[in-house]
Amino acid sequence: MQIQVLKSKIHRAVITEANLNYVGSLTLDEDLMLAANLIENEKIQIVNAHNGSRIETYIIKGKKGSGTVCLNGPAARKGAVGDVVIIISYASMDFEKAKSFQPALVFPKEGNKL
Repeated sequence: MQIQVLKSKIHRAVITEANLNYVGSLTLDEDLMLAANLIENEKIQIVNAHNGSRIETYIIKGKKGSGTVCLNGPAARKGAVGDVVIIISYASMDFEKAKSFQPALVFPKEGNKL
């Protein structure tokens, strides 16, 4: 049996930009992506701690070390600069393997730095 489990989580990053006129997605600092074991174009869920919205989108790689967390396209309507978000990805895996799987958890500091 395959189940969905938490693969990666960036807990309490801060939105740095919201660009309504850009092709949809989330632009994310490459340092955060590497730390959270995320890849470009991976499906993610973004949970906004300020307004309660939850959206699904995908990742665009942002400049390494920039601290960028930018909502693009329609996603820009779901958050504002300064909002705190949780970025989550899930993986499908065998039930038995899932029992011992350890997700990548990242807790950014000020400026979305590691």
